[in-house]
Amino acid sequence: MDNLNMEIKKGEIFGFLGPNGAGKTTTLRMITGILAPTGGEIYVNGYNISTEALEAKRSFTYVPDHPDIFNAISGIDYLNFIADIYEVPLQKRKEKIEKYTKDFEIYDALTKLVSSYSHGMKQKLLISAALLPEPAVFILDEPLSGLDPKSSRILKEIMKEHSKKGGTVLFSSHILEVVENLCDRIGIIKDGVLVACDSLENLKKHSDSSLEDIFMELTENE
Repeated sequence: MDNLNMEIKKGEIFGFLGPNGAGKTTTLRMITGILAPTGGEIYVNGYNISTEALEAKRSFTYVPDHPDIFNAISGIDYLNFIADIYEVPLQKRKEKIEKYTKDFEIYDALTKLVSSYSHGMKQKLLISAALLPEPAVFILDEPLSGLDPKSSRILKEIMKEHSKKGGTVLFSSHILEVVENLCDRIGIIKDGVLVACDSLENLKKHSDSSLEDIFMELTENE
């Protein structure tokens, strides 16, 4: 990253775009505390991710770009493990597990080992787990990857509802149409440098170009 500086506001859906290798996943991993930044500071919901890690991590849930889950446990054990970490009350977790896993159509597979799940089922399990604590901030790295159209639509509606309630959604995606239709603001990164950060309306203010055209213009190699 090269002096990356951005602020994501409460109650907004922020889309993070960039070519492969631009630094999207690295940025999200630093925000979540998986990677330590070599300089500067990162705050999540007002907490410093380096010096107030526990408080910061209680403020968000994270869905990574690859659904790597403990394969030797069942789906329901994984969901309860995450619920335990975030101290979700038993009755509340039961209701939410049933709701989200039925919405994403994995409810009947919860007693099976995660190792038997397809890529899409693992993605749905991760997303269901991330929704259980109702965190202030959702951080999602390519969350629609592997999802069927119905599940994608459900997740997009959940993201909208979360922002309407004052929560924050930060997600990366390669699907420009989704970003264009869903996000309040967009950040575009190239080679570790934030080359644009604004609403789509402002990005297009002096141009009739589509988001795809703007993206290509800002990120194509000189």
